[in-house]
Amino acid sequence: MSDPTLTRGADEAYREALIARLGGRDPIEELAALFERLPAALEGLSDADLRRPEAEGKWSILEVICHLADTEWAQGWRMRRILTEDEPTLEPMDQDVWAARLGYEQRDLGEALDQLRALRLANLRLVERLSDDALERTAYHPERGFESLRTVLQLVAGHDGVHLDQIRRIREVVSPGSDAPHAEP
Repeated sequence: MSDPTLTRGADEAYREALIARLGGRDPIEELAALFERLPAALEGLSDADLRRPEAEGKWSILEVICHLADTEWAQGWRMRRILTEDEPTLEPMDQDVWAARLGYEQRDLGEALDQLRALRLANLRLVERLSDDALERTAYHPERGFESLRTVLQLVAGHDGVHLDQIRRIREVVSPGSDAPHAEP
């Protein structure tokens, strides 16, 4: 069993890195911009490129997209719990177990993108109209402690950026020379 204080320190560092990745930009605007950025990141890749991991034991671009879609599902559930319950405890998500047991490597890119788009739009419609008081409602995450809905949105937006960077990095390995237009951030 790992030392919980070491895990907590790593989780806090990850949280701060995601918020820093956001760079002070509005998280809701960044969440809405995902589908402006994804097409450029995927442009010109073959199905084989999409399914090829950058290295043994690493994810492919397809698996990253599936992860984003399932993360959107999980975050939507978490957001709804924060809005409807008083300080709920949010369950952690083991992304590698989800990827393996939900068959990310066998999924269809179009279906994964459709799922991600539908869930993201539903979640955006939910949060776009929230008051500042609603955004300050909190939940307890066992790995990160108490955090507000506003913080959750910042984390998800930073998470998008991290995975867009990951897709670009994988692309360079699986399809060298197929430079996609760089879409910031």
